[in-house]
Amino acid sequence: MAELDLFLSTFTNRLDSKGRVSIPASFRAVLTRDGFEGLFVHPSVDAEAIDCGGHALLREIDGLLNTFPPYSEERDTLSVALQGMSELLKIDPEGRVVLSESCKTRAGIVAEATFVGMGHKFQIWEPERFRAHRDKATSRVRELRKSFGVPGGAARPPRHGARE
Repeated sequence: MAELDLFLSTFTNRLDSKGRVSIPASFRAVLTRDGFEGLFVHPSVDAEAIDCGGHALLREIDGLLNTFPPYSEERDTLSVALQGMSELLKIDPEGRVVLSESCKTRAGIVAEATFVGMGHKFQIWEPERFRAHRDKATSRVRELRKSFGVPGGAARPPRHGARE
């Protein structure tokens, strides 16, 4: 069975006395298979968290930016948020990174960091903030599931962009 090239699951790790935190081994394995050296990070555009990844995340950002005309306001705004505020962090031989002060401040991280797999990327959260976010997401999924119900049949999600 081939290894998945997805960031999956949730892990919480403590920062050490030097401010380093261990990236979960399964996440490091995805980065290694992706051929990315280090860790690409940027502030999440819609959460008090840090988005992280390698080539897959960079390709997604590039693809998104390429949907807008060069020099358009939208492209420039997204470029600032996704590239201009990004950092490349070095992963040490033990699989740890030092989160910059701006990353820790953005996410509210002090002593522990929660790593949340999201497929092509992962996020780093302050654990309590993530628990609150996870609880809201769980409630929202339950509400969405109700809207997927089809009388007399299996639940089906609406097709994105489909006309009704």
